[in-house]
This record gives sequence, C-alpha cells and structure tokens, in this order.
Amino acid sequence: MKKNSLSKYLNQIVNIDALEGLKNLPDKCIQCVITSPAYWGLRDYKCEGQLGLEKTPYEYVDKLVKIFDEVWRVLRDDGTVWLNLGDTFSSYKDQSVRHQTVAGHSRDEPVNGLAANRNGKILKSCGLKHKELVGIPWRVAFALQQQGWYLRSDIIWAKAISFCDKYVGSCMPESCKDRPTRSHEYIFLLTKEPYYFYDQEGIKEKGVWPAGTKAAKGSGTREGNRRIEEYATYNGKRNTRSVWAIQTKPYREAHFSTFPEKLIEPMIKAGSREKDTILDPFMGSGTSAIVAKKLNRNFIGFELNPEYCKIAKERIIRYEQMV
Repeated sequence: MKKNSLSKYLNQIVNIDALEGLKNLPDKCIQCVITSPAYWGLRDYKCEGQLGLEKTPYEYVDKLVKIFDEVWRVLRDDGTVWLNLGDTFSSYKDQSVRHQTVAGHSRDEPVNGLAANRNGKILKSCGLKHKELVGIPWRVAFALQQQGWYLRSDIIWAKAISFCDKYVGSCMPESCKDRPTRSHEYIFLLTKEPYYFYDQEGIKEKGVWPAGTKAAKGSGTREGNRRIEEYATYNGKRNTRSVWAIQTKPYREAHFSTFPEKLIEPMIKAGSREKDTILDPFMGSGTSAIVAKKLNRNFIGFELNPEYCKIAKERIIRYEQMV
C-alpha cells in the first residue's frame, strides 16, 4: 500500500480504525505515541470492528500486537510509546460490558447488560476462574516485549490512594466486599531501542531538600563504595517517580474515558521536543491533541467512533478560539 504524506494527517483527527490509519502513515514519522486503547471486556462502544469485545483476552492481546507492529514502523528510532491500560475481572455472570455513554460516567463504572465477551465456558477454557483478575495490562506488555519492544517502565496512575493524608483523590465506588476497590491503571513506557530521546530535566519535580543543599542524597558521583568527588550542589529537583497521583477529571460531553491533561503533560514533555509530532491511534475525546497543541507540538489522531471524533474536533476548535 502506498503511504500518504505526513502532511495529510498533521494536526488532524481522522475517523478511521487505528490499524488502517497507521498503515497510511510513512515510516519513522512519529516521535511520541500516547494512547489508551479500549479496555477488554468493559463496554460496548457500538462501533463495528471496535477493540475490547473480543471473546478471549488472547484475541484482544493479539489484535493489539498487530496494531503495535504498525506503531513500531511509524515510530522514530529514538521515539517513545506511552500506553495506558486498565484491568478487568473474569466473571461468568452475564453483566458489566454494555456501558452507556452517559455524562459523568467513569471508565470503571459497571452497568448491567448482556456481556458479549463474558461467556463462562469460554473464559473457563482460557484458564480464567470466576472473580479472577485477568491481568490484561501485563499480558499486553509481555506480548509487546516478545515482539521486540523495550519495556522501560511501568507507571502507576493512582487516581485515589488509601492511608495517605496528603493525597486522597477519587475513584468510582465498587460493590465488592472481598477485595480493595481498584483505583489505579498502568502506563507502560515502551521504546524501540535501549537509548532514545527522554527529557528527564523537563519533568523533574520539586525535591524534599531545598536547592543549594550540600550532600543531598543522590546528587554526587560515586564509583562502587568509593567517593571520587565531593557531592555536587543540589538544585532542588528530583527525578520523576513511577507512581503518579493524578485525579480524574469529568468531562461534560459524555466521554467517560477522558484523560486528565495533567496525566498527558509529562509524557509529551519527556518524550518529545517542540514541533515534534504526537500520535494517538485511539484518540477518544481529544485530550492528547489538546495538550500537544498547548505544548507547541503537532498531533495526529485516529478515532473509530464518529461521535467521539466529533467531540474531539469541537474541543480543538474551542481551544483554538480561546488562544
């Protein structure tokens, strides 16, 4: 298939299947991919060919692997992928998939209905027991690792935290009485090469010790157990950690899987330079595009659902009118 020029899609959101959209892009044209595919077994988006309603987790993983084979092709060698995935439970009961698009609904909120991919016999044949956590994010991560991707980091997006006075956050309540309420999702940092563009300084956070402190832990140079020079003067900043406490933000136009902008900002800042191109093959309501524009990056978005595509385009237009 002849690939289209990048300019055709630059700063556009296209109503197209992710795999088909990716096949139209030239090789190595994308610096950073930030995306959150539909989770397996959680809801029906009423779109033919949608991801997430596969009968087994194996089918879901295989489909994502094929999509990310194309992501590999379009990603620059020094590029990064930030993949957000949530988990789900195996349930032999006929419920929890048919979600309605209702304002204020979280991606975690259960809505009863016929479960197209919750057939108890099929789940049992896959070795999944009733009430068992499926482990979808790690199944995908390991499959991509086998395809050659470097799995560089697993980041925990903590929507709400227990036993912490400084940050509590919020998450959707669950009816379970025999396990903790799930309040986190995974973000995997994936790369094609062991060395790649990563702006560590651009996302450093304020440290515990004030700037100018001498002998701050980790600020000097060591060789084994032998100090080879005096500790450097600490600049007051520390490397970003792998647990991000970022609260969800409701969106009034009924897209329950909207990214918080604060979640996207460090990914774009660390994974790209100004004028670089950010790709989201599962664009949803357009948050990654909005943040890319705010940070002076280009974007490309693919979205299968025409309603979400419309919402994303309208959000971008409103943003452009404000600036």
